[in-house]
Amino acid sequence: MSELRIVAELMAISARTAPKTAGQDFVVTKIIEGDDLKKLAEKMFEFGERTGKGNFDRDGANVRNSDALLLIGLKDARSLGFNCGACGFDKCLKPNTHEGEFRGGQCAYRLLDMGIALGSAVKTASLLNVDNRIMYRAGVVAREMGLIDADFVMGIPLSATGKSIYFDR
Repeated sequence: MSELRIVAELMAISARTAPKTAGQDFVVTKIIEGDDLKKLAEKMFEFGERTGKGNFDRDGANVRNSDALLLIGLKDARSLGFNCGACGFDKCLKPNTHEGEFRGGQCAYRLLDMGIALGSAVKTASLLNVDNRIMYRAGVVAREMGLIDADFVMGIPLSATGKSIYFDR
């Protein structure tokens, strides 16, 4: 088992144990490495070309040069029923009724839960001196490829070299 696989597993634990609104957990994680990681990088390039969206090539190159990647997402998240309007609607919307790059809408509180899980995961990587970067684009393509069963996904590639590959890109 590689050292970065161990770090990714510890990051997944951090995401799992991060606080969740009302104690309800809809956060899912999956570690990607090896051939699946290389395929993800290739598909990121292809997605950018197919859709005309920028920086999928740049982020795909980062993923290709990474040793592991942690996916963190939301699956079947239910709204809290607060009717607070934070999602942009007067009454709680029915989640996951729109299909796009991600399935949505999502309750703002569930997105906060995912944000806290992401922050907890990257904190763990940072404590272990492993370079990382939260990437929306990796999540979009991983979801499209079926690498994770989730409605809304972000990817966190991992690298341990003499200089972070995720900055000065």
